[in-house]
Amino acid sequence: MSNQNPGQHQNKNQNPGQQQNKSKNQNQNQIQSQNQNQNRNQINHNFCPPENEDFNLKETTPILGGGRVTANDRLGTAFDLVEQMHYLYIRVVKAKELPLKKDGNSNPHPFVEVQLGNLKGLTLHFEDRSSPDWNQVFVVLKDRIQSRILEVCLKDKSRTSGNDDGLIGRVVFEVNEVPKRVPPDSPLAPQWYWLENRKGEKVKGELMLAVWIGTQADEGFPEALHLDATAVNGDGVANIKSKVYLSPRLWYLRVNVIEAQDLQLSNKNRQQPEIYARITLGNVALRTKISLSKNVCPTWNEDLMFVAAEPFEDQLVLSVEDKVAPNKDEQLGKCVIPLQDVEKRLDFSTPISKWYSLEKDVVSEDGNKKVAKLNSKVHLRLSFDGGYHVLDELTHYSSDLKATSKELWKPSIGVLELGILNAQGLSPMKNRDGRGITDAYCVAKYGQKWIRTRTILNSFNPKWNEQYTWEVFDPCTVITIGVFDNCHLQGADKNDKVSDSKIGKVRIRLSTLETDRVYTHSYPLIVLTPAGVKKMGEIQLAVRFSCSSLLNMLAMYSQPLLPTLHYLHPLTYYQIDNLRHQATQIVATRLSRAEPPLRREVVEYMLDVGSNMWSIRRSKANYVRIAGILTGLIAICKWFNGICTWKNPFATVLVHIIFFQFVCFPRLILSAIFVLLFLIGTWNYRMRPRNPPHMDIKLSQAEIVPWDELDEEFDTFPTSRNIDVVRMRYDRLRSIGSRMQAVAGDLANQGERFYNLLSWRDPRATALFLIFCLISSIVLYVTPFKVVVTIMGFYTMRHPRFREKLPSVPLSFFRRLPAKTDSLL
Repeated sequence: MSNQNPGQHQNKNQNPGQQQNKSKNQNQNQIQSQNQNQNRNQINHNFCPPENEDFNLKETTPILGGGRVTANDRLGTAFDLVEQMHYLYIRVVKAKELPLKKDGNSNPHPFVEVQLGNLKGLTLHFEDRSSPDWNQVFVVLKDRIQSRILEVCLKDKSRTSGNDDGLIGRVVFEVNEVPKRVPPDSPLAPQWYWLENRKGEKVKGELMLAVWIGTQADEGFPEALHLDATAVNGDGVANIKSKVYLSPRLWYLRVNVIEAQDLQLSNKNRQQPEIYARITLGNVALRTKISLSKNVCPTWNEDLMFVAAEPFEDQLVLSVEDKVAPNKDEQLGKCVIPLQDVEKRLDFSTPISKWYSLEKDVVSEDGNKKVAKLNSKVHLRLSFDGGYHVLDELTHYSSDLKATSKELWKPSIGVLELGILNAQGLSPMKNRDGRGITDAYCVAKYGQKWIRTRTILNSFNPKWNEQYTWEVFDPCTVITIGVFDNCHLQGADKNDKVSDSKIGKVRIRLSTLETDRVYTHSYPLIVLTPAGVKKMGEIQLAVRFSCSSLLNMLAMYSQPLLPTLHYLHPLTYYQIDNLRHQATQIVATRLSRAEPPLRREVVEYMLDVGSNMWSIRRSKANYVRIAGILTGLIAICKWFNGICTWKNPFATVLVHIIFFQFVCFPRLILSAIFVLLFLIGTWNYRMRPRNPPHMDIKLSQAEIVPWDELDEEFDTFPTSRNIDVVRMRYDRLRSIGSRMQAVAGDLANQGERFYNLLSWRDPRATALFLIFCLISSIVLYVTPFKVVVTIMGFYTMRHPRFREKLPSVPLSFFRRLPAKTDSLL
């Protein structure tokens, strides 16, 4: 010790500058860490949701279909899940016998202007037409009418300049005298009206119109142009209308690459070529393993899976390549295969194999490229597997579980009806003219059918009152409703930099709904942002699940969730994950090409793309769920431990009596267990859930989330953070993984110890166990079974004064058994 201390002091004295620098660095690091902790605490304090924020589900009693709906059952009628909204409809059909221009030699460029107070709408204009035909419908909500006069003016586009408004003639209506139309009455027939000038004098020309008061159930409502949305122009007009979309029909394409023949290598002296096949479909490229036969006739017999959508627009491109260097591949030939001729199969029968000739792009002497046919061929089996269901959603939230082929579909079991009523208290999503606004619309997805409501402009409390219907084939499915802010009101963005903002979504599982009951609730719209959890508002929905046959629906619970091919010939986890990614990209691309487009960011949010990425918050939530499941088991163990330790002598004696009754009459054991389960279930009926489940921020561990965990969850993949942040997160992940590793190791140890009871890994332990088994067999043979059970039961529940604090003999013996931990490095 005396020799070490001087040396240590000497070393300290030799580098005083280093010691000062180290102390300075340590002080700086401590100050930085303190500042970071203070900032994190401040941020976490800001991230916490307000205490007065209500994230709960609320039951409402709206007036639907002319009567107030409660939780009681009621018969269904058309548009009975939404509130009736009365609109003023103006159908502009056509005009005739219009006067010539002032020069008397040409026809006017007519268009119609519909004006109601400050609200104005315009039809298309025609060039040089005396009898134009428009057939356009304008609507305005009756509650927004601020004028008693409706003017329908026919104007000339070529004269609308300066002080001349180009008026040809007009028709004036008193709003109070407009007739009402109640569906299912036939549409109101349009009629001809004489035109008059502003003085009330008749002029030449007639205009065919129809004006009436109707509801959103009118057949002209979906295509009508709202007068309060005339600020939207160009392509943006189509983006505010309600539409119904259908997902493309998806198929699993299986490509079985068998072999190739007579490949031509550029290097004739190459002895062991490393040949593989690369297959491309659209933007997806997969490759086989390198063939084990190192020659010009390689064999693979490997399956590659793709997702294809009808109509089959893409072509399958197969290229055979040779890995001549670590970063250099040489193409030996390729072939292009159209998908229209690929065989469709319902089961796993072997498809017909075909030989395909390979070709190669060759550059001629003049520099032009041409395709040269080769003698090489490739042997393939191609098939569309219609017996699978193409998973484009997470299985937990799937809305469709049918097989791809319609021949395997079973009849529908019911109908799902959804009424999208309104939203309240939406947050401002963008700025316009110096103030925050929101242009909200809803999207609902169930099965292959997507719906999009109209966009309500500049409103934090929009009212849609639109109703939609879906066929239901399986009750264990989920409908998803999302709310978005429309950022494309001024037409398409050429650079596609603008994205519709998400406001929140709701999931409703059909199996949690009672049949033929109308559920009217206000759902909180909750979004997790990099700043924490936030309530964006509430949406009011009306949902009804009607069942055509209760017997058929109950029979669904005895059938597999997915088509049988998923279980007879299952796909690997890697294939399922890769194919789901392909499917979501195809659906997003196809729907974004519709008119109006359902944009990619909307589709990906509805399909929960990226929700399977790593998240500490979700890991904590799953841990809480597991702990909740084990709570009941732990409670039973605690209760039984209380019986064994005689905490309540009366209860312990009662359990002893019941136990002795079961020993004397063992036939009552199973019967008593099932009676107990029946009584528990009957008692729980009083406390059954009255409302459908909704997003729970406490269960999601989103109530209080550290800022760094949120930053990690919203980080891109691959990460875009600096190396220090990534190192810190990696170390944190290692600590979490070490705990998981320890738990998995303990479970493995217990299993291996059970196995080693008879494996003679510990000869003395195995010999003792076998001697115990031999003695036990003799004792159990001689002693009646009731006596053995009685002794074991009473011994287990013995009084604490007869217990020892040390582990029991069997537990000590079991813990001494060896495991394979000793062989780990």
